[in-house]
Amino acid sequence: MKKNDTFLAAYLLAAIIFFIIPIKSWMLDFLILFNLSVALFIVFNCLFAKETLDMSGFPTLLLFTTIFRISLNVSSTRLILSTGNPGKVVEVFGSFVGGGNLVIGAIIFIVLIIVQMMVVNKGSERVSEVTARFTLDAMPGKQMAIDADLNTGAITDAEARARRDKIQEESAFFGAMDGATKYVKGDATAGLIITLINIVGGLIMGMTNEGLALGDALSKYTILTIGDGLVSQIPSMLISLSTGILVTKASKEENIGDILIGQLFSIPKVLLIAGVVMIGLGVLTPLNFLPCAMFGGLWIAMSFAIKGKADAEEIREEVSEEEQQADEVRRHENVNSLLQVDPIELEFGYGIIPLADVNQGGDLLDRVVMIRRQIALELGAVVPIIRLRDNIQLNPNQYIIKIKGIQVSEGEILFDHYMAMNPGYVEEEITGIPTLEPAFHLEAMWITESQRERAESLGYTVVDPPSIIATHLTEVIKQHLDEMLTRQDVQNLIDNIKENNKTLVDELVPKLLGVGDIQKVLQNLLKEGISIRDLVTIFETLADYAATTRDTDILTEYVRQSLKRAISSKYFSEDGSTMVVTLDPKIEQMIMNSIKQTEQGAYIALDPAIVKQILVSTEAELKKLEDKGQAPIVITSSIVRMYFKKLTGDYFKDLTVISYNEIDSSVELKSVGVITINDN
Repeated sequence: MKKNDTFLAAYLLAAIIFFIIPIKSWMLDFLILFNLSVALFIVFNCLFAKETLDMSGFPTLLLFTTIFRISLNVSSTRLILSTGNPGKVVEVFGSFVGGGNLVIGAIIFIVLIIVQMMVVNKGSERVSEVTARFTLDAMPGKQMAIDADLNTGAITDAEARARRDKIQEESAFFGAMDGATKYVKGDATAGLIITLINIVGGLIMGMTNEGLALGDALSKYTILTIGDGLVSQIPSMLISLSTGILVTKASKEENIGDILIGQLFSIPKVLLIAGVVMIGLGVLTPLNFLPCAMFGGLWIAMSFAIKGKADAEEIREEVSEEEQQADEVRRHENVNSLLQVDPIELEFGYGIIPLADVNQGGDLLDRVVMIRRQIALELGAVVPIIRLRDNIQLNPNQYIIKIKGIQVSEGEILFDHYMAMNPGYVEEEITGIPTLEPAFHLEAMWITESQRERAESLGYTVVDPPSIIATHLTEVIKQHLDEMLTRQDVQNLIDNIKENNKTLVDELVPKLLGVGDIQKVLQNLLKEGISIRDLVTIFETLADYAATTRDTDILTEYVRQSLKRAISSKYFSEDGSTMVVTLDPKIEQMIMNSIKQTEQGAYIALDPAIVKQILVSTEAELKKLEDKGQAPIVITSSIVRMYFKKLTGDYFKDLTVISYNEIDSSVELKSVGVITINDN
């Protein structure tokens, strides 16, 4: 056992033994003084602890000291009643405190008991209850604040973990303190009862066993009982005081003495007024003039001294600030911090700040956290930290979205309005401010809070400003997610699945493909909205085909075919046939004949006139799907799919191109048109 463990075991075991075995008076003297020393240790540790959790073991310590103190009280009671000699310490306390006067000693003892029970114990108990309740109630808000700081990059994962641990420790500590204060309250009550028993028992023992008269027995045993009560209650009061100090301590990493003295004597005006009042009391009242004048003069002198010190400090700060500004002008600019480019930034005008401010009820930070979670579940990629910044150069209600420092989209909201959109079947119109939904560029109306209920009853889709921004940000991230997938991100994904798929990863990386090759395949998938969450299937496919080709575009097509179940469930309806457009085999053959292979990859060398005809035909066929309310989907052969997507991708952003090999056998398709060109 360690020394500390041995000491605690002996301390607790001794308390139990003292309940049973009588001890000598000299030993009781030694233990009483030891108990007083422990009480002093505790009270000064609580006083000078920088924060509450520095004394996290206090509830357990409170229990140990209470049991030990009661055991000494029982031992002293045994000695008083059996021998009438409880030791020198008890006798000195009983006679010295009362000055040899029985009445004075009894009154002082009673006052001490009242102060401890009615003031210290009751106050500490109430503060502990309130603090425990408030600490538990504040936990969700503190957790959300930590998540918000972590999401905005203000703190690291390690710092967030440390803060969460501290919150849990605080809740456990104050919960334990709420119960531990009952020990102190019960100890004071027990001490009072034991004192009464000692007085009555002492009178009986003195008159019967020692043959003392009533007055002599009362004098002897009452003084001893008072001494016994004092040596017990003084350490008890110190422990009670420690409890009050600990539960009322502000959670600051500063010395409590610096805090209290600094706050009490920090305002010169207060000391000056107090000094003038003290001198006025000495002059205008029958009070002794000398003490009043002495204190008044001291406070006035301190007020001038503190004011002079504050003025000098202010001058030093101004000089220091001017010197710092001069150094900033003179020194070479440190450009390292300017080289950092955030992957995603959301900047907004000052009118949108309340949406991002938790203190004003804004939940935009929580929505940003949910966006990262949603995209991770939907597409299998970890979105980088999204920086939220206010920008006074923007219009109050404007926001912009940047990818790698470059603005890619923007929007504008009305803070106290809602956006109402017609889903297509609502005939009755509502009044409002016409606008466009920023994410999908749909026609919409800004309406007021009073119009919201009516718009919803008519069938309009009504969304609030935070939802508009969150939806817009989500769509922008999905469109550019492939750009933000770095090699380090890919390595993290590889490490994540390697634990359970070591053989697969060892075979693939780096023997068959490097991290950069895998990155290009995953980027190709994300660029077309295909989830990379099923990395095991993706890696299995790459391991199968990487030995025959290292062309990442071709490998992407093989991977897509392996993910056909996921692709089919994403784009095709399960409860009926899905309308699509197919590609004329003649065009497919033309595309295949025009493919040119180079060291940098393959490209299509089609006649621009033919390309124009293909695009015109594609637009016409997709219009048919749009008129029927269907998503724009084109079905091609597997060998042509990626080339047709490259050909049309710049002109039709939302076009989905799927090969026949990527369609699950259970899917039913209905072709409503064929993309073709004239033979001429």
